[in-house]
Formats: sequence, structure tokens, C-alpha cells
Amino acid sequence: MRVLGIDPGSQTMGWGVVEGDGRRYSLVAYGSVRAPSSQKFSTRLLRMCEGLEEVIAAQRPDACAIEDSFLATNVKVSMKLGQVRGVVLLVAERAGLEIHEYSPRSIKQTVVGYGNAEKHQVQEMVRLLLSLKSVPSPHDAADALAVAICHFHHAPFRERVVALV
Repeated sequence: MRVLGIDPGSQTMGWGVVEGDGRRYSLVAYGSVRAPSSQKFSTRLLRMCEGLEEVIAAQRPDACAIEDSFLATNVKVSMKLGQVRGVVLLVAERAGLEIHEYSPRSIKQTVVGYGNAEKHQVQEMVRLLLSLKSVPSPHDAADALAVAICHFHHAPFRERVVALV
């Protein structure tokens, strides 16, 4: 299975592709889609949409795992992140990918073992789990890889539950 992890952002959206067989996984590719803050927001959403479509066409994932919304103290920031997430969900659905959403706390708990882990701790664990020489950059891409890794840890359980129903 090939999983595309997404860390949504209104200026930088991190993405990472991890491939595995259910017991082991490895890095395929990672990067980010950037849209300058000088552009109007609707133009940035279009850039995120087109960039993600390019990634899906090039990497051909089977599933998409995305970081779920969190409550930011700034309502405008929360609204914009929600709109970016909407674009990601639409593009993934249009591509026919399985879509899975994970909370930031669940991702940190899965990857680091501590739900309140710091960003640098998540990045270092991603480096270790994928046997990389250095932490993936930008940090948005490392976060996206953490989302994909989280899915690999939760997917077998989810499949067993679905099989029971």
C-alpha cells in the first residue's frame, strides 16, 4: 500500500508518500506545495489544488491520510485551514483515494509515544522510523510523513474492525 500523508497549510502544504506491506514501511518521496502569502487566498487554494493533483499523478498513492483540524486561537486561521482541508479532501476523493483523518494529538501519540510531543520530537522520530540521514525539510513535509506513518500503524486495526461488520 502506498499512503500519501498531508499536513495542510494555507501557505505551505506538506506532503509525504510512504509505502509498506502492513509490517514495514519506507519512504517514497516528500515535499511541499507552496503558495506565497502575497497571493489572494482563492489563488493560493487553486495552487494547493493543482499542486496536490500533480503529486497524486506522479506518486500514485492508494490512500490519503490527512491531519484533522485543530482549534487555533485565531478563528480566521482555523477557517482558512478548514478551507485548505476541504480542497485536499475534494482532490483526494476525485482521485478515488481512501481518505483517513487523524488528529494532531493522535499522530504525535502514534509516532512519538506522547500526544503533546514537540515538533522537533516528531521530526526526529520520522527520521528514525524511515531510516533517514537527516530530518525531512521543510518541517511541513516531515509532519506529512508523520501522518502517513500514523496511518500505517492504525490501518491494520481499522481493517480488522471493518471485517467484523
